[in-house]
Amino acid sequence: MSFVQRRRFLWVLLLTALALLAIVANATTLARMRFEDLARQATAVARLRCLSASSFWENGEIWTDSRFAIVAQAKGSLPAIVTVRVLGGTLGNLYSRVEGAPAFRPGEEAYVFLWGRDNEPLRVLGWSQGTFRIARDARTGIETVTQDSATESLFDQQRHEFVHEGVRNLPVSVFQMKLRRALEEGVH
Repeated sequence: MSFVQRRRFLWVLLLTALALLAIVANATTLARMRFEDLARQATAVARLRCLSASSFWENGEIWTDSRFAIVAQAKGSLPAIVTVRVLGGTLGNLYSRVEGAPAFRPGEEAYVFLWGRDNEPLRVLGWSQGTFRIARDARTGIETVTQDSATESLFDQQRHEFVHEGVRNLPVSVFQMKLRRALEEGVH
């Protein structure tokens, strides 16, 4: 290998290493939360319909406030319209995406596990783990629920490994029973 080829190879190797380092440095690792833990820790759980989403700057970060209408409420006390704040969003030509943070579009519906304190905006508990999107089969009309985190790697602290788990294409009626059971267990 000539000196020029060796130098070119080392530059490519260096740039590849820097790119991989940047990817790892910006990675988000979420600790796995069981469904029952989400239900117990949430201050509210509701089926929501997104009305709007608007992004803004705060403390050097882009945040998005999504406004929702309450379709059905399973836990907690919420007004008819709620605002949920999530890290990331789009401002002009700037786009900020935080892995694991849900993004909502007007018109879509989801069951969302919410967490909040007095005088602070509501947040999604467990980010993608607390977001369960609703899809309706155009042919049959059957609604199903899929957890955002079902396609992500989550770190299971008990098993000390990354796992791919979550709710996928579960009929809404079955999801509602699972949620009701988890909320009843949390009361005892």
